[in-house]
Amino acid sequence: MSFRVSPLWWPVLALSSPVLLPGLFIKNRRFNRNVKKALALNEERIKKAGKLELPELTQFELSVLVEQKAEQGFLSSPGVSYLIKTDQGSLLFDLGYGPETPVLASNAEKIGFSMDQVDAVVISHLHPDHMGGFKAVRKNQVTLPWEFEGHSDRPCFLPARASANGFKVELVKAPGMLSAGIASTGPLARGLFLMGWTEEQAIVARIKDKGLVVFTGCGHPTIETIIKMVRSLSDEPIYAIGGGLHFPVTDSPLRKPGLKVQMIWGTGKPPWKKITEKDLERTIKFLNVIQPKHVFLSAHDTCDYSINRFKNDLKSETTVLRAGGFYKI
Repeated sequence: MSFRVSPLWWPVLALSSPVLLPGLFIKNRRFNRNVKKALALNEERIKKAGKLELPELTQFELSVLVEQKAEQGFLSSPGVSYLIKTDQGSLLFDLGYGPETPVLASNAEKIGFSMDQVDAVVISHLHPDHMGGFKAVRKNQVTLPWEFEGHSDRPCFLPARASANGFKVELVKAPGMLSAGIASTGPLARGLFLMGWTEEQAIVARIKDKGLVVFTGCGHPTIETIIKMVRSLSDEPIYAIGGGLHFPVTDSPLRKPGLKVQMIWGTGKPPWKKITEKDLERTIKFLNVIQPKHVFLSAHDTCDYSINRFKNDLKSETTVLRAGGFYKI
């Protein structure tokens, strides 16, 4: 049997229970309030959203700098960083763990990437695997590897308040255009039990003769909510969906000693409840109803079991993203 928390931790948890249990009780009350607040706020934001004049792009190319799966010769990490190039420019979507691992800098060097190549940086949400590491979260500061530093005057689009040394911070408050002909859904909320209130933005582009491309970081607000917002922004068909969907049903790509981290943190459920097969099946059914032609899955927050379920059960052409991979969409 596989445990989210190793039995080696159980004596520690038992000894700390006089402090732990009251803390969990307080957190659970706050969590339940945040769940209701996020649902109401997202509905309000979606209702207020108007149609966006999305430019018709003829090019949308994705180079993966950081992912849990990797091509031969590239490093892997349970984080996300994507370089997106269009006929109107380019942007860097998320930074993985930034300087806390060699992955972003090493893979960038292998594909010949430098910050000179991008017009902007977009951060999906302020979690360590997207904004540059655990220290970045503690400092509330988007953080690049030192190899990328020295490139100021570029905007960094954030869904919540944080600093970003070397960038012009642009706080995204509502759906709108970012850079390179790509739009943001605006922040969508999710109340997470241990990680607290989370605002996440997804990116949207319109491809000529195809339709909309939607990319998420983790999809914490749920892909259902994200697509509902996208439907408010454009009547174009959804051609492709990519990025994280956060389904660590049987395992966690991120491990710490004795802990399957993603099965406990960031699930949108209390730590004593799991993401279930039923949750997974509901999302598969939803994606099959909207029928994107392509789905590009991130494995950074989703276990191999769920990845295989998506690959086998989705009607869409399904690809698992890999660091070092290049994808024309």
